[in-house]
Amino acid sequence: MELHTAGHRRGVAAAPHHAAAEAGRAVLAEGGNAIEAMVAMAATIAAVYPHMNHIGGDGFWLVRERSGRVRAVMAAGRAGARASRELYAGHDAIPARGPLAALTVPGAVGGWALALELAKHQGGRLPLDLLLGAAIRRAREGYVVTRSQARLTTDHLAELKDAPGFAQIFLADGKPPEAGTTLRQAALAATLEQLARAGLDDFYRGDVGHELAADLARIGSPVTRADLTRHRASLAEPLSVTLATGTLYNTPPPTQGLASLMILALFERLRAGQPESFEHVHGLVEATKRAFRLRDRIVTDPAALPAPPERFLDRTFLDAEAQKIRPRGVLHPVALLGVRLGLRAAGDRRPDAEPRRELFARPRRPQCARAQPPAVPHPQPRTRRPQRRPHDRLWGDGGRRPTAVASRAVQPPRALWPAARAGDRRPALAAGPHLGLAPH
Repeated sequence: MELHTAGHRRGVAAAPHHAAAEAGRAVLAEGGNAIEAMVAMAATIAAVYPHMNHIGGDGFWLVRERSGRVRAVMAAGRAGARASRELYAGHDAIPARGPLAALTVPGAVGGWALALELAKHQGGRLPLDLLLGAAIRRAREGYVVTRSQARLTTDHLAELKDAPGFAQIFLADGKPPEAGTTLRQAALAATLEQLARAGLDDFYRGDVGHELAADLARIGSPVTRADLTRHRASLAEPLSVTLATGTLYNTPPPTQGLASLMILALFERLRAGQPESFEHVHGLVEATKRAFRLRDRIVTDPAALPAPPERFLDRTFLDAEAQKIRPRGVLHPVALLGVRLGLRAAGDRRPDAEPRRELFARPRRPQCARAQPPAVPHPQPRTRRPQRRPHDRLWGDGGRRPTAVASRAVQPPRALWPAARAGDRRPALAAGPHLGLAPH
C-alpha cells in the first residue's frame, strides 16, 4: 500500500526546525534526491538546533529504494579502546559529563558518507559543498536560539558551564541565552568547510580526525585516533512488523527499533477502545512495559545478541505476549525520563559529544499477578567495553525520534509526529520537486 499526503507528491522535506526543512527543499529543487536532502538537513540541524542533534552523535537511517527494498544505515560509534573497567575505577556509574562521558566514536558523519554512496546509486549527483552550504552559512552567520534551547541551557547550566568550549559557544556574555538571541558556531562552520573540501572521510582519517583525536587525548577521553580511523558505518536489514495499516520498519540493535515495533504490534492486538480511555492508556503502558522488559534482556552490541531480534516480532510470539496482558489489570505507575542534549559537551571544546543517558524509576510492586518475562537467554551485563557498540537509548518512549524525513514519489508510512520541545511545535514541512527515499 502506498500512502501519499494531500498534495506535494513531487517531494516533501520535514524537520523539527524550519531552516533544516528549507535546506532539504533547496536540495530537492536543485535536482537532488531525498538522501542528499537528508544530509543537508542533518548538517543544518547541527547549526541551528544544537541542543537536540549535533555531529558528535550517532545516526540511523531507514532508506526505501525505488525497487521497494528498505535498508538501514547504521552509524553507531563503538566505545573507545581505553574504555575499560580500570579507567572507570572509583565511579559507581559512567559520568554523565566530562571527558569520561565522551567514550564512543561519533558515528553520524560516517552515516552521511555511506548514505551518499547509496544516493549515487539512485542518481544523486550534487557536490558536497552544496549539500553542506546552508549549514556552513547558518553556523558562521548565526542562528536564532529557540525557546527549548534557552530553557535547557538554563536547566543544565551548572553541569555544563565548566566544560571546555561550552561557554564560548553556547552562552551569551557568560549567561544562558534568551530565546531570540543570535549565536554562532564558528568552529562548526570551519569543520564543515573542511569536510566539504576534503570529503567526509576527513572527519575520521584526515585533518579533522587528527585534531579531534588530539583534543580527546588532551581532555582524557577513552576515544583514540585509532578508534576514529577504524570507524565505518554499515548497512543492515531493518526490522519489520506487519500491522493492519501496513508494514512498519525500524532499525536493528543497538537501537531500540525492536522495542518500538513490539509496542505498536502488541497495542494493535489489544484492540483498545476510545482514545484516552482506561483501556487505551492501560494497553499502551502494558505493551510498553513488555517491550522494554524484553529490550533490556536482548538489545546490545549486534555482535553479542543472545537471540535474533526477528524472533520477537514473529506473529506467534506477539500473539502470545498480547494474551498475557490483562485487560483490566491494576495500572501501577511507572516514571520515565528521557534526555537528549546535543550541546551538553562531554568536555571537548567541540560541543559534539552526545552522552546517552536515561533515568528510569522502578514501577511500584503490582497488586496483581505479573506475567513472566519471555524465556530468552540473558546476556552478560552491558558494560562499556572497548570496541563495543553501546545500547542506543536516546529516548525513554521506546525508540529514536526521526530527525528529519525527505521523500519523493513514495511517501513514508503515516506517523504521528510528536511535538518537539517547548517552543518548536511540530516538524516544519517544505515541498520540493524531486524524489528519493525516506531516510530516518
